[in-house]
Amino acid sequence: MHTIFPVDRFSALDTPFYYYDFDLLRATLADLCDAMPADGNFRMHYAVKANANPDVLRVMSAAGLGADCVSGAEIMRAADCGFSPENIVFAGVGKTDREINIGLDCGISCFNVESEPELEVISSLAASRGVKAGVALRVNPEVGAHTHANITTGMAENKFGIAMNNLDKVVDMALSLPAVELKGLHFHIGSQILDMTDFQALCNRVNELQERLENRGLILPHINVGGGLGIDYRNPDGNPIPDFKTYFDTYRHHLRLRPGQTLHFELGRAIVGQCGSLVSRVTYVKQGVRKQFVILDAGMTDLIRPALYQAYHKIENISAETARPTYPYDVVGPVCESSDVFGKAVDLPLTRRGDFIALRSAGAYGEIMASGYNCRPLPEAITSDSLRRDDDLESMTECRSL
Repeated sequence: MHTIFPVDRFSALDTPFYYYDFDLLRATLADLCDAMPADGNFRMHYAVKANANPDVLRVMSAAGLGADCVSGAEIMRAADCGFSPENIVFAGVGKTDREINIGLDCGISCFNVESEPELEVISSLAASRGVKAGVALRVNPEVGAHTHANITTGMAENKFGIAMNNLDKVVDMALSLPAVELKGLHFHIGSQILDMTDFQALCNRVNELQERLENRGLILPHINVGGGLGIDYRNPDGNPIPDFKTYFDTYRHHLRLRPGQTLHFELGRAIVGQCGSLVSRVTYVKQGVRKQFVILDAGMTDLIRPALYQAYHKIENISAETARPTYPYDVVGPVCESSDVFGKAVDLPLTRRGDFIALRSAGAYGEIMASGYNCRPLPEAITSDSLRRDDDLESMTECRSL
C-alpha cells in the first residue's frame, strides 16, 4: 500500500497543508499489532510528540494504544482524544510542578523520572494530594545509536536520564518515599534507528541492570525501552510500513524478561511518519546564474527538519504528467533564511507555477514542529477520511437536488 494523492481535490484547498493518508495509517497499525507477540507482555504507547493532530490521536486511541507524553498539554490532548489515563506515561527531563499536577490529577499510569530532584518533587506533590504516583526510573544506558547526533539520547553527554552508577542510590530513594510506587525502568537511546544491533546493545544493558537489581531481591513490574525505530525516507512507496516483526523479534530474542514483567514501547515516527506529506504549490520557477530554483509557498516554518537536521524528504511533483522531461532544481521556501531549503539538485519533471509539490514522509515531526516565524500562519491538516466525507456530503446534496 502507498499514498495516492487526490490532486483533483487539492485545487480547491489553500496551500501549504499536511495531507494524512489514514488508509496507510490504519494498515500500519494493523501490521504493528500483528507483529506484537500474542501473549500480551508487549505494550505499545504512541509517542504523542511525533504528531499530536487530534484526528491522528483518535485513530491511535481507537486502535488500543497507550500514550507517551512529554508535556502536561500532551497529557490533556491525549485524554481529550480518548486515551485512558491508566495507559498514559509522562516522560521529559524538565517536568514543571504544574505539569506533574496535571498528570496526578488525570491519574496517569506512570511518570518516567529523570533525576533525584524530580523524584522528590513528584513525591511531595503526590503527598499533598493524598495519592501515590507510579514512577519508572529513566536510566541513561550509555548505548550509542547509528543516527543523527541531535536525536541520540542514550549517551553520557546527553541531558536525559539517570547515570547507571547512580541507579542504586535513586532506587533506594524511590523505595523510601511514601508517595511514590516504583514500577519499572525506562530507557530511550535515540530516534530514526534502522540498525537492529543498536537495540540489541540496549537489550544487553537492560539485562545487566536487571541482574543487578535482582541480586538485591528486586524485580520491577515493567521495563520500558522507549522507541526509536526509523522509516525509509528515500523510498516511502517501496517501504511504507517499517519492519515491525524484526524490531519486536530483536527484543523477544535478546531481552530477558522475568515472569510477569511487561515490556513497554514508545514508537512515534515508525507509526505516523509515512502517512503524512506536506503539500505545497509552486509560487515561482526562478532561473539563477547556474541553477534553477523551484520556490514553494511552504517553508521551513511548515517543515523544519531539513533546516534543523539536514534531513532528507523525498520531493515529488504530483501535478506533472509522466511525459514531461526532467530537470534538476533547488527546491526552496519563501522564508527569509538561507537555510530555508528542502533539497538541492532535485530531479523533477518540468515544473511550472501552480504545480503541487509533495514533501513525503512528513507525518512525524512535521506539523507538530511548525512555527509562526515571519508571521506565517500554521499549516492546516487534511485527511483522506475528511475528503471522503466531503465526497459523501456532495453526493447526498446532488441526490437531494434531483
